[in-house]
Amino acid sequence: MIAFAGSVSAKLNISQQQVAAVLALLDEGATIPFIARYRKDKTGALDEVQVQNIQDEAKFQQEFTDRKAFIEKTITEQGKMTDALQDKINNAITLAALEDIYLPYKPKRKTKAQTARENGLEPLALLLLEQGNTIPLDEATKYITDNVKTAEDALQGARDIIAETINEDATVRAKMRKLFEDSATVQSKVLADKEAEGVKYKDYYDFSEPVSKIPSHRILAVMRGFMEGVLRMSIAPVEEDALTILEKLYVKANNYAGEQVAKAAKDAYRRLLQPSLESEFRMALKTKGDEEAINVFAENLRQLLLSSPLGGKRLLAIDPGYRTGCKVVCLDDKGSLKKTDLIYIHEPGRLASAEQTIRSLVKQYDVQSIAVGDGTAGRETEQFIKKLNLGLPIFLVNEDGASIYSASEIAREEFPEQDITVRGAVSIGRRLMDPLAELVKIDPKSIGVGQYQHDVNQVRLKERLDQTVVSCVNLVGVNLNTASKHLLSYVSGIGPSIADNIVKYRDEIGGFTSRKQLLKVPRLGNKAYEQCAGFLRIQNGDNPLDASAVHPEVYDVVASMATDMGLDVKTLIGNEGVIKQLDTKKYISDTIGEHTIKDILNELKKPGLDPRSEAQAFEFANIYSIEDVNVGMIVPGVVTNITRFGAFVDIGVKQDGLVHVSEISHTYITDPNEALKLNQQVNVKVLEVDAARKRISLSIKQTMEAPAKPARNNHNNRQQPQRKEPDTSNMNMNDALSMLKKKFGK
Repeated sequence: MIAFAGSVSAKLNISQQQVAAVLALLDEGATIPFIARYRKDKTGALDEVQVQNIQDEAKFQQEFTDRKAFIEKTITEQGKMTDALQDKINNAITLAALEDIYLPYKPKRKTKAQTARENGLEPLALLLLEQGNTIPLDEATKYITDNVKTAEDALQGARDIIAETINEDATVRAKMRKLFEDSATVQSKVLADKEAEGVKYKDYYDFSEPVSKIPSHRILAVMRGFMEGVLRMSIAPVEEDALTILEKLYVKANNYAGEQVAKAAKDAYRRLLQPSLESEFRMALKTKGDEEAINVFAENLRQLLLSSPLGGKRLLAIDPGYRTGCKVVCLDDKGSLKKTDLIYIHEPGRLASAEQTIRSLVKQYDVQSIAVGDGTAGRETEQFIKKLNLGLPIFLVNEDGASIYSASEIAREEFPEQDITVRGAVSIGRRLMDPLAELVKIDPKSIGVGQYQHDVNQVRLKERLDQTVVSCVNLVGVNLNTASKHLLSYVSGIGPSIADNIVKYRDEIGGFTSRKQLLKVPRLGNKAYEQCAGFLRIQNGDNPLDASAVHPEVYDVVASMATDMGLDVKTLIGNEGVIKQLDTKKYISDTIGEHTIKDILNELKKPGLDPRSEAQAFEFANIYSIEDVNVGMIVPGVVTNITRFGAFVDIGVKQDGLVHVSEISHTYITDPNEALKLNQQVNVKVLEVDAARKRISLSIKQTMEAPAKPARNNHNNRQQPQRKEPDTSNMNMNDALSMLKKKFGK
């Protein structure tokens, strides 16, 4: 793909040298996390997003080039290629322009125009297009045959040919496309007898918005209503504007022939151009909406995966339930299952037994924290535990997707002897310990942080979410001796099969003591080792650098640094005072540049630093259902989902409330991500409650004092003498009116 370095560079406004370096590394099999982290000297320190954009754009350029070659080949094989046509193809820079050029030569099912040509009506069509002073009806009589019964039939066939000619004119299509871009509107109306059934689409029963302005979430909502058979949808500009353009291009005379061409132009627009461009724009809007929704999903997923971990603590985790009871599990500080139990806290006669069970387990397993799933009966279970006054931090844990994990092949493999309720409780506890390590086992679409995820392009969605998981796993790093094979499979250079081999080899040797041992893992060769080694950590191993993000390929450089300072490597690590004294330029070479040295020093100062903050306990207000919520309340909440139009906040009543983007901040923002993050703790004011529709409207900014407006800068802050207004309080009416007339010039 290096051949596309120039065009990719121009498109992304990144230097050609940087683009070429990235494409070369990708061609060599390097992964995006590896390139962004360990090849900064080659790429000029491009980040993951920039590297990903380069890869995506190069892929598009390759596909565009392949499509252009196919079109050239097809037209040439038809014997219709000309120098002028070749020039048009060579100069096409968009896929739409290329397809417009190809349209007349594209194999298609039989059309009205083709039938008319077979009936010998093309000469009549060409005659009409000349728009001479002929009588079309008289000329048409010459074309009456067994297949063309009347002169009007002949004229209709000729108009069909003209209409297709207009439709396949690349200039016409370019102008029509520009008209659609500038002035077309997306319109939707409810279908007859669908008002009651499609009430959730009520906002779109009589809806219209310009194509150029409609946001992605609205286009996806309209399309969902359209696909569900509730709404009728159309995309079009004002028809008169389109016909004016066509007539200007094709109607050359004000005579009978010109009238026939005008009729053909109107037919071309209504039957061919408008439906074709509507489909094109519907697909373009859908693609744009998909990409926006996928971006939102990916960003939310990133924030969720990078949620604050509690870390290695001994946990008691509870999967709450009413009738079936609450499943309780005890986990050690590595997340291993030590004990399971079942308690019933919603039956008065069994409360004492439940309390005794919890107290006994906490004491027996020296529990340090308690995790409670936030699903059914979650708040009630949390309150039960709090009343026990155990003196331990209690966390409500988002359990979206836990049931999916419990019934999965992964869970059955991990806990073949346990039922799904035990697996769910274990997942809740592990999710508190390390959200990233546990959530990678669940299909991201089941985690509950996306919108319209079932409507968007599923291939693109999976691709983007997988990229996000890979990025997060490699950003944090993975403990080689404790990571599951599912977590390992997302590490740079490692797939599912190699991850499985790593775990099997780890079990054989009783744990890794050196990164070099990875080279003994079946199918993990030198290239895979290069890609993965820096992201895998070994605590208390043979080499202290194995616990850091320093790549083994630069261990010699660190050893040289330590020797120069008269220390061993272990003593150098974390010794910021000594590290600051190093002469960094001394270690720069042809293969190791300034960026790599800077990263080494940063890692030596704080080796293996987890970029995530530590989890903090949170407490909801004393409300448990939507009936407890009243307008005007100010309550604490947790951000659970972020969209382009607002954020959803859990206030502890089983129904998240919506904070519209206009109610997030006193300063103007267009994207909630500018002010909020997933799992952020906030205070919200209740603006509206609709219990019937289960909707709660909230505000964040109304819980905060508005910032003071800055003083206006009047002529460089010089105070202007204020003119004293005369006192009119003691004047009679005539004098006061006279003064006002003088003041305002009336």
